[in-house]
Parts: sequence; structure tokens; C-alpha cells
Amino acid sequence: MNTVYLILISLAVSFVATALLGFVLIPALHRLKFGQTILTDIGPRWHARKQGTPTMGGLMFIIGIILSVLVSLLVCKLTGTPMFNEMTAVATSEQAKLWAGLLLALCLGLVGFADDYIKVKQQRNLGLTEVQKTVPQLLVIVAYLTTLQLSGSRSMLIPLYGRISLDSVPGMIFFYVFGACVIYGAVNAVNFTDGLDGLCGSVTVPVGVAFAVMAYLQKNTSVSVLGAALAGACAGYLVWNRYPAKVMMGDTGSMFLGGIIVALAYALDCPLILLPVGIVYVIEALSDLIQIGAIKVFHRKVFLMAPIHHHLEMKGWSEKKIVFVFTLISLLGCLNGVLLMQLTLTQ
Repeated sequence: MNTVYLILISLAVSFVATALLGFVLIPALHRLKFGQTILTDIGPRWHARKQGTPTMGGLMFIIGIILSVLVSLLVCKLTGTPMFNEMTAVATSEQAKLWAGLLLALCLGLVGFADDYIKVKQQRNLGLTEVQKTVPQLLVIVAYLTTLQLSGSRSMLIPLYGRISLDSVPGMIFFYVFGACVIYGAVNAVNFTDGLDGLCGSVTVPVGVAFAVMAYLQKNTSVSVLGAALAGACAGYLVWNRYPAKVMMGDTGSMFLGGIIVALAYALDCPLILLPVGIVYVIEALSDLIQIGAIKVFHRKVFLMAPIHHHLEMKGWSEKKIVFVFTLISLLGCLNGVLLMQLTLTQ
């Protein structure tokens, strides 16, 4: 089977599965009273109307993505299409990256689930403490990086430069330290982006498509399938999450998404590609860090409210306008990322 058809199958399965799951999951969340608690001290006061909107909706696209990958594997089996490179050593590395990436995302999603569950049960907008979230996240990240290292990932692709070897003691130290910082930062940056109806899902659709295209350029079918599954699942989720949202992904969903996005970048051996492709996540995280730093150092705010999407709300932008503009920025960043990857592979 042609790789393009396999990518389209993955996209379609994840979209349909995620969208249909809304008919089952959202009523179930209502019955369980798993509603979001809104505090106006960490968001605009008018967000209070979202009080009680079901959370943990990320379970929809988590199931949708996993189902899509499994269906794609089944299609490959039935049609005799290789999902992984036919070279044994490369195939082993690709399989490790795929399954380790999914496991990374699932484990991070579990941390988010615990956070959401505490919020729901205690009826407050603060779940796990920073330490309670950070420690398990770092443990999972180190385990993931160790899996990559043992599977043969000892190099990194630098956009517009080429591949550099990390097969030395300093290289391995850099691999772990740099990797832990990038993954932890990226996962939490995606989490910051989940603050408006449809925002995180909308900006992530082009991210999934970009990774599918970049993986296709590298002739990496498994990553193309996973990128397509991410795009389709986020689009299916938006059926329910677009303004006004009928469900929220919660930390369950945002941390899972962060894990998948990071796994896609590492599966291409190019974590730095997250800078252009994940430009919206970068902007959101930087706005929060700038705000915190300004308050601690200068005792004054830079933004009316952080992250920056709340600042724009306070300036009078509607949620729909913010989502549209940020999605456009994400699309431009993703196009830039694909171009950088193409130039890097052809130089």
C-alpha cells in the first residue's frame, strides 16, 4: 500500500474515532460530575460561565490516537506494507521510538489525570503541587531518554546544519540534560496553551500534519502515521471543544499531547524542530515565564494576565479571534519547520 494512503487512513480513523467517542464520553463525564472548577484569580472573570464543563475530555483523543496506530499496523500486516524500515537495526530503532513515545505520552497523561481527578474531587482549580507533578514527569522523561539511548539514538539532527554525533560521554550527558529540559519544557508549554475553547486542539492540528510531512520526507512511515493520527484526533476533538466548548481536555489531554509532540520530534532525531513547529507553545510558555520573572524581580506585570492568550482576552479579543490568530501563527510556524527539514535533508 502507498504510504500516503496509510497516512490518510490513520488521519481518518483518529478523526472519526475521537469525534464519535464524544457521544459516549461526555455524557459519562456529566454523570460522574467530572466538571471543571474555574477560579477567576488565574483567568478572566468571565470564564466563570465555564464552571461545570466536563473535563478529562483528552481521553477522547488518547483513545483515538492509539486506535488509529493499531489500525494502521493491522492494515500494514494485511497488505504486506512495511511500517518500519526494512533494515533490521533501523527498524528496531523506529519501533522503540514509536512505542516509547506512546508510553511517554500515556505516562504523562496519567500524571495529568491524577491532577484532574484531585481538582474534580476537591472542587478546586489546583490539583497536584508543582513537586508532585514535576517528580513523576522527570522520572518518566529519564526513562524515555534511556530507552532511546539503548535503542541506538546517539545522534541529533540540527536544522540547516546536519547530523551531529552524541556517541561519547559528554555527548550522552548533553543528550540527557538537554533532553530533560526540552521535554519537560515542551510538555508544560502545551499545558499552558490549553486555556481557551478550541485553542490547544486548533494549534496542534497543523503540528500533527507538519510532523507527518517531515517524517514522509525522511521516509519514516511510523512517524508519519503517528503525526497524522495526532492531527486527525485533534480535529475530531474540536467537534466538541470548539467555542463554546462542551468538554475540556484537562491536564489529562494536554500532558498527553505534549508527550506525543515531543516523541514525534525525537523520533525524527530533531528536537530543535519544536521551536518553529511549536511556536505557539513557545510563545505561551515564554509569556508566563516573563510575567513571573517581572513580578519577582521588578514587582510589576508585563502582561495584564498570563499566559498571553489571557492578556489578549483582557485587551478585548474574543476567544474565537485568539484561536484563529494563534492557529494561523501555528500554521506559519509549521510551514517554516517543514521547509527547514527539507533544506536540511537536501543539503
